[in-house]
Amino acid sequence: MTPNTPFFGRESLLVGALAALMAIPGLQAATLEEIRERGVIRIAVANEQPYGYLNEEGEALGVGPEVAQRILKELGIEEIEWVESEFKNLISGLEAGHFDMAAAEMAIMPERCTRVLFSDPNTSYGEGLLVLASNPNNIRAYEDFVERSDTIRVAVQEGTVTQEMFTALGIDPDRIVTVERLPEAVDAIVRGRADAFAATGMTVAALEDTSPRVEAEFNFKDPVINGQEIRYFGGFAFPPDAEDLRDAVNEELLEEKRYGDWQQTLARYGFMSKDIIYSYRFNADQLCSGAG
Repeated sequence: MTPNTPFFGRESLLVGALAALMAIPGLQAATLEEIRERGVIRIAVANEQPYGYLNEEGEALGVGPEVAQRILKELGIEEIEWVESEFKNLISGLEAGHFDMAAAEMAIMPERCTRVLFSDPNTSYGEGLLVLASNPNNIRAYEDFVERSDTIRVAVQEGTVTQEMFTALGIDPDRIVTVERLPEAVDAIVRGRADAFAATGMTVAALEDTSPRVEAEFNFKDPVINGQEIRYFGGFAFPPDAEDLRDAVNEELLEEKRYGDWQQTLARYGFMSKDIIYSYRFNADQLCSGAG
């Protein structure tokens, strides 16, 4: 660069260099202060209603993004760059530094805690089942796929805890149909590739509204494994070395749950009183240690 280079040219080069550095996998995660100085935070969503998704105008909606925006504003971060990601790529994306945070209400589980950091729970949610309209195969529980494994098939979203659950139940992998995107689940049922789609209750309820040819099974029986009802606790996720950002978000999340519009936001997206109350049951450390 020569001394005669215009200022705006130098600025453009600096911005370009910064963008390039931000995109290099494996870099140390940006600190909260660095994000404040940068002026923008990159947050991933998995386009899953009602947890975190982008509408046609690119606006981030869902309980994760809405709560995150209020928290980050309190932390002095006004601008958010929303990143669409496949659910299965959220953890690897955080590890590689492709984004600074995920607001997808990912379930906090011990094996995931070995790879990324989690906030305390922002939500809790149970399981559900999407079937053909009128449920001609009379599928009402996940256990049906164990007892009738030679006649019915289940679809699950790749990389989710539901997929792990069916594998743990010992269902033949040939009877499990994996989909990457949620709209593919409806198509799999309608076209006969699968007889039902298993996912969280909130996901199933949102998919029911997308087609008259499918419905959420009203009489669904919650799965019970080792005598315990299956329930998940979703939180914000961060790169493995972003402790200061995680800790700051945790502090503001506690304030939001105590004094903010957190409960109203969850209720507006369809979360029930049980879901809201259960979110207080464990913190992230307990869930990472196997509680829940």
